[in-house]
Amino acid sequence: MMTSRLSLLALAALLLAPAAVAAELSKDDVKKVLDANPSLVLDVLRQNKKEFFEVVKQAAQEEQLNQRKEQQEAQARELDERIKNPLKPEITKKTRVRGSFKAKYTLVEYSDFECPFCGPKAPNGNMGGYKIAETLREKYGKDLRFVFKNKPLPFHAKAMPAAQWLEAATLQSHEKAWALHDKLFENQDKLGDAFYEEAAKAVGLNVEKLKKDLDSQAVKDSIAADVKEAEALGFEGTPGFLINGVPVRGAYPPEHFDMLIQKIDEAAKKN
Repeated sequence: MMTSRLSLLALAALLLAPAAVAAELSKDDVKKVLDANPSLVLDVLRQNKKEFFEVVKQAAQEEQLNQRKEQQEAQARELDERIKNPLKPEITKKTRVRGSFKAKYTLVEYSDFECPFCGPKAPNGNMGGYKIAETLREKYGKDLRFVFKNKPLPFHAKAMPAAQWLEAATLQSHEKAWALHDKLFENQDKLGDAFYEEAAKAVGLNVEKLKKDLDSQAVKDSIAADVKEAEALGFEGTPGFLINGVPVRGAYPPEHFDMLIQKIDEAAKKN
């Protein structure tokens, strides 16, 4: 008991000593006391719970702010870099495209039909990827072309079958495939074999031929190429976008794309 009291007094002296005295105490002095009596720290924390948790809370908030700042700085650096050296997705004459191949802006989306952030409305109430793309298409009209690429995530059981139906539909008609694309996203809660067949019939596809093509090598290769490209360009989750080669990782609102397009235009004027 006497030793414990002496140790407490020693710790108090270390913590509360005037600056002139504290300056004479070395780290070794403090360490020796704490090594001999590790419970002293717990005693101090128990007696100052409120102050301790305030310190922890403040440290956590500061860390969050630092991480957010670092993320914003990294995004700004990537934006500058990608405006100068845009990423280049594969787009050929065979690519399923909405809009003119000569359009000023190219919006590419890597998406998953089951992803809750990829449909019309995200769980947080904001626009999902599908609605974002449609909003931009409506706003920019003939100046924007849109390319959809599959990135079915492995933990979404309905995503791969939906992607297969889309790619099988594309073998028949790009126009009808786009109509099926819309129905799949607008009815995410109905995804399943029965709905795929119903939707395919509704847009005028040959369902029997489509069923035969679902497991074709052409369909498998198309989806695999999309996934490989998305991963090579650094897209892990969905949705992911490219606007003239500048990446957008997530369901950012249309205003974010407006900002990027403005920066892209400004950079083009300088060159």
